[in-house]
Amino acid sequence: MNISIAEARRARIAVFGYFFLAGFVMGLWASGLPSLNDRLDLGPARLGTVLLLISGGALVSMLATGPLVDRWSSRTVCWFSGPVSALVLLGPAVAPGFLELAILAVVFGLGLGVTEVAMNAHSVEVERAYGRPVISAFHGTWSLGGAAGGALTALVLRAGLDAQMLLVVAAVVVPFLYVPLARLLLPAAPQQPAGDAATGRRAGAGLKWGLIALLGLAAFAGHLAEGAAIDWAALHARWILDTDPAAAPLAYTIFAVAMTTIRLLGDPIRARLGSVRTIQLAGLLATLGYVLVLAAPLAGEPLRVACAWAGWALAGVGLATVVPVIFSAVGASGGPVGRALAMVTAFGYSGLLVGPAVLGYVAEASSLPVALIIPAVLSAVVALTGAPAIRVLTTRPTAPVTSDVAA
Repeated sequence: MNISIAEARRARIAVFGYFFLAGFVMGLWASGLPSLNDRLDLGPARLGTVLLLISGGALVSMLATGPLVDRWSSRTVCWFSGPVSALVLLGPAVAPGFLELAILAVVFGLGLGVTEVAMNAHSVEVERAYGRPVISAFHGTWSLGGAAGGALTALVLRAGLDAQMLLVVAAVVVPFLYVPLARLLLPAAPQQPAGDAATGRRAGAGLKWGLIALLGLAAFAGHLAEGAAIDWAALHARWILDTDPAAAPLAYTIFAVAMTTIRLLGDPIRARLGSVRTIQLAGLLATLGYVLVLAAPLAGEPLRVACAWAGWALAGVGLATVVPVIFSAVGASGGPVGRALAMVTAFGYSGLLVGPAVLGYVAEASSLPVALIIPAVLSAVVALTGAPAIRVLTTRPTAPVTSDVAA
């Protein structure tokens, strides 16, 4: 399929918009959880159940969306999934009680999962059209969207307004913001004739189960290590390093800033180093970061906090490029990517889902430093499993996509 320079550039803008809005919705949701908890008097257990139901719904819809993307195109699925994923935020926002919230949380998760797979599949197609790395910046934009959602919620609460009303307004307004972006997406690829099915399997289904398993394991390991930092960095600073309560959150902030910065700048890095070396370096830096965090309590009093913060920064730098490199490798297989991308995405999402809970159980049974050995080891697994699969996919012939885009 021939793609013009103008089409590719418009589609890139659209995908930036999709990632920003998706992150914005998640930022609003996450930052509004305390207000939701107060309104419905949920408590930790019931709130945890709600979050689990959202994750479960997302996992189910991710796996179901892959075949839809391959059958109807990522453009078509993005057209309806983006607006719907924002609209379903309305359910949890207005739920009058826990039972209704639990049901609507599943619906919210279903909407999130569909958009996650569809927009990532389209980002792969845009990178193919460009012929150079562009995916990492999309994920950085998702982080910026989340930060914007959190900042807006903070401003609304500081102004004495209702966080619930903000969620309702967002659920009504954001779907309309997706519509002009959807019009800029790449045109849908023509459906493959039945007689070309075997050719399609050779070109696009080169992701056999063994490669999917390796990429999925790398995604799982990377997401679990990321989730460990998100949920436990501040607690490690407070419990293990005995930092001031006001300073403890800086541990996660440093991780998040490092990750977002490298995601925004990561495409030129991958263009220079190549995907294999990039993911090897990612695993190495993330492992080294966790080693510094684990070694921080052994450092002297003036250095231990700085050692831990340096470790979280290195972990953020390393983990920032894992998902973009893996998704790009899926695209490098050529042909339809929906099913494979959905499987790899589900693997990764599972790491975010089960990781923090597993670490909590281990920390309860032993200690938090012992629990953090798990993400340290899994950071090395990212390189050990991701590099061989990516090497295979990036050195094999793929189905070409014709484009004039060079810059």
